[in-house]
Amino acid sequence: MADAAESPESRTAVYTTLAAGPGFRHEIEVKRSRFITVLARTADEDAARAVLGSLRREFHDARHHCFAFVLGPDRDIQRSNDDGEPSGTAGVPMLEALLKRETAPGVADLSDVAVVVVRYFGGILLGAGGLVRAYSESVSGALDLAPLVRRRRLRICSVPVQHAVAGRLENDLRAAGYVMAETRYEAQTTVLRLALPDDPEELARAADRVAALSAGSASLLPGETEWIDVPIS
Repeated sequence: MADAAESPESRTAVYTTLAAGPGFRHEIEVKRSRFITVLARTADEDAARAVLGSLRREFHDARHHCFAFVLGPDRDIQRSNDDGEPSGTAGVPMLEALLKRETAPGVADLSDVAVVVVRYFGGILLGAGGLVRAYSESVSGALDLAPLVRRRRLRICSVPVQHAVAGRLENDLRAAGYVMAETRYEAQTTVLRLALPDDPEELARAADRVAALSAGSASLLPGETEWIDVPIS
């Protein structure tokens, strides 16, 4: 299913995000100040702010709860906040760490990620430059260890076939490298479902392959698009 922050009309068809699951945490200490970084996968701005609210309650005795987030396949929603640190020394460096993170050589496409850095002041002033480095390194260090996935917009296509031949055709399609979505079982047919790149040439090639593997008895019927997590190879 597509997340709320995503749209089939987005300019991009693939980006990188955190793997599904609980938020990822990482901590560093700089001159006795503790910087606790929490990364969370978030579908929309309300969810991102809910992460911040939850951490404010959990770490209610901390001096600062700085945050940043970037949302959407095109990364068109970007926010940050210094939460009492000198202007520009926390939220902006955190946001830059998200935006500039390379997920492949020359590719910076991380999105649908919120980050909160909780700071417990250690009694030693870090100065503006020290704060910028600390908040930036807090986020970068967490991202070095956090599990990431590719998020791809795929066209879900149906292939209705007779029950008797569905199993063989599905095995042949899997062997050919196609990603299979959930199969549907109807009264007269089994509906195999393929998740294909949202590209006319790819769809045409897949239609030819389905016809060949089924000796012309099955056809590929393009449907709606969905955003699907794909492991990073």
